[in-house]
Amino acid sequence: MTYLELITQKGKGIVEDLKKVLGGVRTGRPSPVLLEDIKVSYYEQMVPLKQVGSIGVQPPRELFIQVWDKAALPGIVKAIESSSLNVSANVDGNNVRIFLPELSEERRDELVKHVKKVAEEHKIEVRHVRDEAMKMVEGLFESGELSEDRKFRAKEEVQKEVEKLNGMIEEAVSKKIQEISE
Repeated sequence: MTYLELITQKGKGIVEDLKKVLGGVRTGRPSPVLLEDIKVSYYEQMVPLKQVGSIGVQPPRELFIQVWDKAALPGIVKAIESSSLNVSANVDGNNVRIFLPELSEERRDELVKHVKKVAEEHKIEVRHVRDEAMKMVEGLFESGELSEDRKFRAKEEVQKEVEKLNGMIEEAVSKKIQEISE
């Protein structure tokens, strides 16, 4: 794997992970992504909620889960209520309903801080990948596979890729902050 392949592949993975994490952050509008990965105790195993029922949205601010096995209901309710969403779940036959209250200004500020913290963690991961790629370039230079001019161009290419990845992270974060503010 070349230094450019390393940074592009790992970088894309980092950005995708960030988008997945941001998808789970609550905004003013409901999204099934909020509940999908909540771990539910189901027949003594911890499984994601999306594996025990289908999740839907009931506008304006309600989520519902159509549970496939009624035995999973208590585990689902317990998992949702103990999650970081701070919501209560209501059982309605084979369905679980979750009403998402309006976000307070204080909660919005907390969510924005959380989103920025997560973004910074992902930027640090990008920097680690950049350092790895730079070490690869130095190793190629030391072994004589790269000339000094090519080494500097390679480092510039790596830095351009890092800037592109950081731009993608910033774009995803600004979109999420805008959603939270709505």
